[in-house]
Amino acid sequence: MKKNYLCLISRYLLILIEKIPNAMKLTFFFLVISLLTFTVKASAQKVSISFNNAKVEKVLSSISKQTGLSIAYSKQIVNLDRKVSIKVENADVNLVLEKLIADTNLNYEIKDNKIYLFEKESDGSTPVTTQKKKITGVVTDSNGETIIGANIIIKGTNIGTTTNIDGKFFLEVSPNDLLVVSYLGYESQTISVSNKTNFTIKLSEDQLALDEVIVVGYGVQQKANLSGAVAQLDSKELSNRPITNISSGIQGLMPGVTVTTSEGRPGQDNGSIRIRGVGTLNSSDPYVLIDGIESGSMNSIDPNDIESITVLKDASSAAIYGSKASNGVILITTKRGKTGKPQISYNGYIGIQNPTAMIDLLSSADYATLYNQALTAEGKNPRFDEKEIQKFRDGSDPYKYPNTDWQDLAFRTGVQHQHNVNVSGGTDNIRYLASVGYLNQSGILRNSSRNQFNARTNLDIKLSEKLNIRMNMAYFNNTYSDPNSCLIPGNSDLLIREVNIVAPWIPYKNEDGSYGTVSDGNPIAWLDMDQTVDNNIQNFSGTVAVDYQIIDGLKASVQGAYITNNQHYKSFVKDIQYNPIKYHGPNELTETVYNWNRSNLDVLLNYDKRLNLHGLKVLLGYHLEKYNYYENTMFRKGFPNNDLTDMNAGTASTQTNGGFTRELAMLSYFGRINYDYDNKYLFETNIRADASSRFSPDNRWGYFPSLSAAWRLSEEDFMENANEWMNNLKIRGSWGFLGNQDALNDYYPWMNTYSIGANYPFNNNLSTGYYQENYRLASISWEKARTWGIGLDMTLMNKINFSMDYYDRKTTDIIMDVPVPSEFALGAYKDNVGAMVNRGIEIALGYNNRWKDWSLSVNGNFTYNRNEIMNLGGVQRMIDGNDIKQIGSPINSYYAYKAVGFFQSDAEAQAYMDKYKGKEGYPFTSDFKAGDIIYSDTNGDGKMTSEDRVICGSKDPKFTYGLNINAGWRGFDLSAIFTGAAGVSRFFNTQMYGEFSGDTTHPSTAWLDAWSTENPDGKMPRVAVNSPSSSMNTVSTFWIQNANFLRMKSIQLGYTIPAEWIKPSGLSNLRIYYSGENLFTIDNLMINVDPEAPEGRGSHYPLVQTHSIGVNLTF
Repeated sequence: MKKNYLCLISRYLLILIEKIPNAMKLTFFFLVISLLTFTVKASAQKVSISFNNAKVEKVLSSISKQTGLSIAYSKQIVNLDRKVSIKVENADVNLVLEKLIADTNLNYEIKDNKIYLFEKESDGSTPVTTQKKKITGVVTDSNGETIIGANIIIKGTNIGTTTNIDGKFFLEVSPNDLLVVSYLGYESQTISVSNKTNFTIKLSEDQLALDEVIVVGYGVQQKANLSGAVAQLDSKELSNRPITNISSGIQGLMPGVTVTTSEGRPGQDNGSIRIRGVGTLNSSDPYVLIDGIESGSMNSIDPNDIESITVLKDASSAAIYGSKASNGVILITTKRGKTGKPQISYNGYIGIQNPTAMIDLLSSADYATLYNQALTAEGKNPRFDEKEIQKFRDGSDPYKYPNTDWQDLAFRTGVQHQHNVNVSGGTDNIRYLASVGYLNQSGILRNSSRNQFNARTNLDIKLSEKLNIRMNMAYFNNTYSDPNSCLIPGNSDLLIREVNIVAPWIPYKNEDGSYGTVSDGNPIAWLDMDQTVDNNIQNFSGTVAVDYQIIDGLKASVQGAYITNNQHYKSFVKDIQYNPIKYHGPNELTETVYNWNRSNLDVLLNYDKRLNLHGLKVLLGYHLEKYNYYENTMFRKGFPNNDLTDMNAGTASTQTNGGFTRELAMLSYFGRINYDYDNKYLFETNIRADASSRFSPDNRWGYFPSLSAAWRLSEEDFMENANEWMNNLKIRGSWGFLGNQDALNDYYPWMNTYSIGANYPFNNNLSTGYYQENYRLASISWEKARTWGIGLDMTLMNKINFSMDYYDRKTTDIIMDVPVPSEFALGAYKDNVGAMVNRGIEIALGYNNRWKDWSLSVNGNFTYNRNEIMNLGGVQRMIDGNDIKQIGSPINSYYAYKAVGFFQSDAEAQAYMDKYKGKEGYPFTSDFKAGDIIYSDTNGDGKMTSEDRVICGSKDPKFTYGLNINAGWRGFDLSAIFTGAAGVSRFFNTQMYGEFSGDTTHPSTAWLDAWSTENPDGKMPRVAVNSPSSSMNTVSTFWIQNANFLRMKSIQLGYTIPAEWIKPSGLSNLRIYYSGENLFTIDNLMINVDPEAPEGRGSHYPLVQTHSIGVNLTF
């Protein structure tokens, strides 16, 4: 049995090898030979150095470049300006170091790929006076982790010591001495001894001194050596903010990343993310990986668990992910345990929420006045007399003449609180982190809520010097509810619409306690019934990875992952007796169960070695993925009452159900080579080959290469004199191809599908049979994105950082419908025929400084993106209502008549109609009057037709920008984030502004400035009953508004309690803070809606503003 099993494995391996293209086999062979050769050459640490009267700093830099070893030292101990002369050829690094430290009080040690320079141990000859005393202390980082090897020096002397393995130090000093405490990568501190004998010293990371490491695909790289376009955030940008999802949290923080957060519905408040524009006519969502696996929505993760977020924006950085990377890649890395004693941290806050904006609606009195005016203009009798309007105004008869505030009855102040506890620590062999989090949200709309539980464990085990194991497990359970609508069940959209359009003179309740109603019912009655749409999502992901160091510099890794996601959707609509004459029913129930699971296998071979001035990194990889999806929907109505909500309680004869399963698989081979010469000239190439079951066997494989290069001018000898102020200067360029296999939701776009239900005559009888539903092309394949770009990175005076990128991304073979003649019968089919391009500029500028007790960092970013459609499969344009796709124009463009003011008299309106009405193609069904909108004959043909419509803005911004400010003084800290967009438009139709149709409409206060003979400069057209007004029922540039905005996205003010105050309680850190989100927005809209709100009928759940107070504790 075992033999047969092994034979089966061997057989499949042979089949797998046969499927690898011959070119890739040869590439793999030569790479392995190169690796082995390079390993032999690099086994000895030899250097060649020739310096005459050069600074120690320059010698150390040369040693580091040639050996790949980093240098650790304290500037208080090592005199970097000391001049030395050394000339050796292919000498052992130890010999060079001995020459370097000759005639000094220094010693060195090579360990863990680092060269440590430290002071020689004292010989005890220092005379001791009566003023001397012994002190002890411990040095930690900002998280309370002890620091091993920190230097403690008596200022002005060479006397000092270093911290031991527990981070402790012992030293003999005088009371008047000053201690200089330093460690590589941290900011030094000077401390007075005075009368103290015990010290706890906390060092802060020196962000400018650290050689920042950036997470990239299947690995990490030093930021200085990147040649692609990559942006990264660390955890501090998200920590302690009252955000419920990561997508909205990163808004405005990275150039090239556009986030639109359009609503605040609990559990469904995710932002839309676009990286360098909209890249296709289909799905433009980026590829999201959490700890290297595709585990579901990025918004399911607890922000407290995040260590960093990296965005791969160009082909050079993203091509390693091939066919899933055409819209960019987001890599989320979670926190892991560190060596040290167990540390317990708690982060929690509680806050209140309110809408950022709500449409301001007319009172009953104002609406009645304007409604009378609209009726009179049409020659009709007014509905209300002055006495009735006065009763609306004074509230003397609230049941017959109410002024109902429907918004106030539906909305409330929301409450949100979140808590996270994590435990971390470990030894040299085992490191662990366990985290649990809980989020509770009572939404601003009654009956909307969210309860989410998160748990995560990360474990690192060192079995030997060569063998390591990594294990991750994560679970989240998200239950969220949304009030249900009786009109179109499924969410609260139609309920919110009713809240915004029911007239204020309709009472919420009548005097007898029954509900006041309109034809659609009463939206507050729906809320009073507590009918909700309930969703529960449970997601589990588990990962096990094994790393084995084969030889020095060569490591093999195998990682397996399994993710399962279950969702239960339940929508119960209750029957309601509003009043004796108005009833809604019967009750009904819809339930849907969704399940998907994904299993991944990754096998990696990493090579990393440095030989003198040459650095080489090679990655080879194999990826296997299987995805399964299941869905089942059930429906019944006619339940005995509103309390029995199990499906089997409904009337069986009303039952309907349906369901399906889907599966996908993908096989991939990939590789990456990084080479640098003297850390000056950087080169990278990537290749990935993907095979996807989405496409036919003849089109299953796609190949996605990329190339990039960079030149670090700041490392050149001719820049040596500028190194004092020009710390980094790098130019870079990249080119590559990416793919998109997720362009469609269709899992089998190349297969014709058939359905049962057609009737065919056989033997004079009709028999049920199959019929073809559609026509598919077996040749359909990947969408492809060719990307190239250039960039510049610069650091000045270790305080100012600047980067700029230009990119050009052309997407071809976009899958879209191909029009067919009506005789074809099966409708349009899909093919790879579309094309579009995105071109843009990204700029990031930052300033960081610290002086005395103050610290300040200011980081701004700016992005310009121009989108243009290049091919629509043989047609020039495609019009869908007020949207248009046209060659040469941006996607998501508006198409409308051009408004050029209002008619100032009936005579002017009549002259307009005399000129155009009656001619072929005249589009307007209502006559114009004074105060109506004038539409321009834009093409000048003397006619008004649909061809006079113009492209007038886009839903996607041309410009986005952000500003992030952080300041600190002693224990106080302040941070603020501003975001904004420009070159963006929104179509807010007349249903959002409000119409004049009586009981079922509720106009906004914008109509108080409507045109009239008394107000000829009014901003709104005349008030009119809808159907007779071409202003109200025609899409024009008047209703498509400039939606540019500037928003204060976040502000946070905190105070960290001094350590000596809290030490008796056992705490190592205590911080309290206030945090606010979406505090204010500056825009130029005519109605009070959020500029990021979706267009439509005013049925969106408002975006929320949050004020919270919180605490961070560490034990």
